[in-house]
Amino acid sequence: MIRISEIKLPLDHTDEQLRLATAEKIATHPSKIKNLIIFKRSYDARRSAMCLIYIVDIDIDNPEKILTKFSKDNNIRITPDMQYTHVGQAPINLIERPIVVGFGPCGFFAALVLAQMGFKPIVLERGKEVRERTKDTWAFWRKNSLNPESNVQYGEGGAGTFSDGKLYSQVRDPRYLGRKVLEEFVKAGAPEEIIYVNRPHIGTFRLVGMVENIRQEIINLGGEIRFEHKVTDLIIDEQDAQRQLSGVILADGSQIMSKHIVLALGHSARDSFQMIYDKGVYVEAKPFSIGFRVEHPQSIIDTARLGKNAGHHLLGSADYRLVHHANNGRSVYSFCMCPGGTVVAAASEPEHRVTNGMSQYSRNERNANSAIVVGLTPEDFPSTHPLAGIELQRQLEAAAFVLGGKDYSAPAQLIGDFIANKPSTTLGKVTPSYKPSIRLCNLASILPAYATEAIREAIPEFNKKINGFAMHDAVFTAVETRTSSPVRIKRDNLTYTSINTNGLYPAGEGAGYAGGILSAAIDGIEIAEAVACSMLNIENPHAKNKKGNNFAQDY
Repeated sequence: MIRISEIKLPLDHTDEQLRLATAEKIATHPSKIKNLIIFKRSYDARRSAMCLIYIVDIDIDNPEKILTKFSKDNNIRITPDMQYTHVGQAPINLIERPIVVGFGPCGFFAALVLAQMGFKPIVLERGKEVRERTKDTWAFWRKNSLNPESNVQYGEGGAGTFSDGKLYSQVRDPRYLGRKVLEEFVKAGAPEEIIYVNRPHIGTFRLVGMVENIRQEIINLGGEIRFEHKVTDLIIDEQDAQRQLSGVILADGSQIMSKHIVLALGHSARDSFQMIYDKGVYVEAKPFSIGFRVEHPQSIIDTARLGKNAGHHLLGSADYRLVHHANNGRSVYSFCMCPGGTVVAAASEPEHRVTNGMSQYSRNERNANSAIVVGLTPEDFPSTHPLAGIELQRQLEAAAFVLGGKDYSAPAQLIGDFIANKPSTTLGKVTPSYKPSIRLCNLASILPAYATEAIREAIPEFNKKINGFAMHDAVFTAVETRTSSPVRIKRDNLTYTSINTNGLYPAGEGAGYAGGILSAAIDGIEIAEAVACSMLNIENPHAKNKKGNNFAQDY
């Protein structure tokens, strides 16, 4: 097949116009194109006349002739091989079964790929299956009844289940692992358009059913999922200065033995981070960000981003990405933007207040929300301890709980009052979506002074890019602390195991190697490959392509 890029068409074009434009690109008759598949569709909002931009793959006779004729045109080239292939297959007489701890995006893709290769993984998830977890989460939102083991952070599907369901990433993906993830999601019930739209998303309600289908596929392939099975200790053999992980201990005291254990904890497993640190596993502090959730009317964002095309069915609710480098040296940016969504309670510990954002697939709620956050480094943490970032998170979340009235209401403030440094007393045109309630106040006391200063400076600058962003009545809700893991469980670049504990495979967001659904899922696939190669005693053909320990942020 031939891949053709930069095909530009008006918003309301027909399928035939796409075929005609494709044929024109390669100077051929449309009838010569046997098959046309959309690889990617995006839009250009910078032009006065907005257009859609396509990348397509086509079947045509004598493709070599076309490629030779347009050899100097970078927009016409052979379609790369995007088919995912497994690194190996488990033996029939499999003795050892790998363990996957955690069943979020990283955990269930690690388990899925291991199951597809015949390794029959055992998954240990501290929370509940997704339907029961959803009931517990809604009980918290409606009745302030927090279950510390079943909430937005813990349970089947991970934190991404209660989010916008974004499926795009900044991670480099030369092997098209992201496409493998999207194809598995489509098999599990996601809309087929996520394969080709530029910034795909799914939404919470659809994610629930998809997670169940992926779980069933793992079980069908011989895997095993054990819910409410919390790992509380590691069994480590230390001989001749070598630390070899040989199993895990559960909360009920039972043991499960394996020398290949994937640790896909998620970014909020604080007690588990403490446990592995106490066991001598190498852990280091990692940068993360803190701030507030901001809500605007979605109509303001649509008009600012899409102009006269706001409301077009192909464009949907508009999003944004904003960055400002403040005079005090801090970076302020938007994070996890949820068009047409809601702000939700995301605490996982009693007497702490955390916010997050969520959207459904339709993205049709009246408000847009995103986190406006300030980047921190370990130098900002209260100590040099590897877990000091967790301590800072807890301090901020506890302060938000007190400021919200100690009843899980969220402290909130109008943007105009925040900039003026005066407490808010009444709401304006924006009705906050946070449930069960908010408490108006002055948020200046929650964040460190440098963060408050940087955000105050950034808001007017953001308004230059999104007209209306600095509207007085927009609402800040506190506090956003779970942007990413505050720790990294460092691993070897070639084996993917912990740098000081053989057999332990730190993975995904909690280990500091991903930052959202897609990058976590990709990391899960790579970890599954590393585990399989170790169990088969073969060289990992992809390990040599892995460089550095860079954190992959999705949004």
